[in-house]
Amino acid sequence: MARRNNRKALVPESREALNQLKKDVLVKDGIISADVPIQNVNIEVGKEIGIALNHQYNGQLSTQEAGKIGGQIGGRMVKELVRMAQEKLAKNDSKH
Repeated sequence: MARRNNRKALVPESREALNQLKKDVLVKDGIISADVPIQNVNIEVGKEIGIALNHQYNGQLSTQEAGKIGGQIGGRMVKELVRMAQEKLAKNDSKH
């Protein structure tokens, strides 16, 4: 049975920070420009890889198309979060 994603953050207060991280990572990697509003990040990523998105409903996307967009974003975010954690661990190790 497929699990439904209700897009509800486990910690709702984290939504803004996660959106900012998403934008920062994509800007750093040169995928989008810094002047793209946070709410348009997914649309810009879609444009970059040739998949049209709109601001409302994107239910017409195939699973493959959605995965291409999500992979571009999520993979980079995970790499950045791992890098940040490693940096913090290294910093803590040097204090001891």
